[in-house]
Amino acid sequence: MKNSLTRILILLAINISIAVLCSLGKEICYDRLGCFSDDPPWAGIPGRPLKGLPDSPEHMNTSFSLYTRETGNNSQVISAINSSTIQNSYFSSRRKTSFIIHGFGSTGKKGWVVEMCLLLLEVENMNCIAVDWKEGAKGTYVSAVRNIRVIGAEVAYFIKTLQKIFKYSPSEIHLIGHSLGAHTAGEAGRRTQGIRRITGLDPAGPFFEGTPPEVRLDPSDARLVDVIHSNGARFPAVGLGMYNTTGHLDFYPNGGTVMPGCNDLILQMKQNAIVIGGCHHSRSHEFYFESILYPTGFIGYPCETYKSFESGDCFPCPQEGCPMMGHYADRFPAKLKRINQKYFLNTAADPPFTSKWRRSVTAGHMFEKGLL
Repeated sequence: MKNSLTRILILLAINISIAVLCSLGKEICYDRLGCFSDDPPWAGIPGRPLKGLPDSPEHMNTSFSLYTRETGNNSQVISAINSSTIQNSYFSSRRKTSFIIHGFGSTGKKGWVVEMCLLLLEVENMNCIAVDWKEGAKGTYVSAVRNIRVIGAEVAYFIKTLQKIFKYSPSEIHLIGHSLGAHTAGEAGRRTQGIRRITGLDPAGPFFEGTPPEVRLDPSDARLVDVIHSNGARFPAVGLGMYNTTGHLDFYPNGGTVMPGCNDLILQMKQNAIVIGGCHHSRSHEFYFESILYPTGFIGYPCETYKSFESGDCFPCPQEGCPMMGHYADRFPAKLKRINQKYFLNTAADPPFTSKWRRSVTAGHMFEKGLL
């Protein structure tokens, strides 16, 4: 009897152990970057059921291309693994640095990422680093979602290398990411204390909307997190970007879902719209690009909803003023006064997207004109 009971207890313990092991996620570790698992909250939670591990750093082959005024329209490929490439480059520790990170199915070797670096250099003498992770971004969307954790760790490792070699402060660094690149920037910020600013350009929505802060971009990832929402939508509508606030300053141009001038297919579902296509999603980095040239072209008004904004209930600007959406959002004096503050504005349908008309508001002895 005793032996039978012992046997039963052993079998029960084995079964429990197997059940526990089956419920635990897998894990993989890399010397430079640390360990990655598919335990919650990374997988197996509402809104994020995906299981599986990211691809290896070697497979994704993340590259960093440095643009400065000295390089002109060309770039220098620099590497944190081979730090002499940084020391022998035009990187200057006396300048601020921006990292620009693309999203799913894109590249950092050409297109808007390179164009943005070159435009930034026209207005400021800085280091601009284009991050390319196209190998990790060209598979399925699910695999790319997994991969951004490794890419974020690569960016953080690069920043730590700058700290080690140049005593370079994270307070001089601005991370700019589009779609999955926004959450990549958030992962890098989560791993690096004191990043000055992260700008999220329509942070990816699927598998990120409604998830815990450590999974996605959130205000704790940098001293300032500003976000442009251009293709977010509330359930049951579906957008490529997040609709929920995820920064200190969250801007919703044209309501943050459907952008004027975009002709992507829009399927109606009762009162909601399912937006299919990338034009709306891409508007976020197009708005940011134009904001570099038009510092006062995109005034955001604090408001609870776009409906209230359109009704004229959110004018004039409060005593603290209104922030500018885009590159100069960090000039707003009250930028860190609160988190998750929504700002609304309207844009034109074509570049440079700044509004062609103004709304005049009279309040007592105050008179204000603001771009809508």
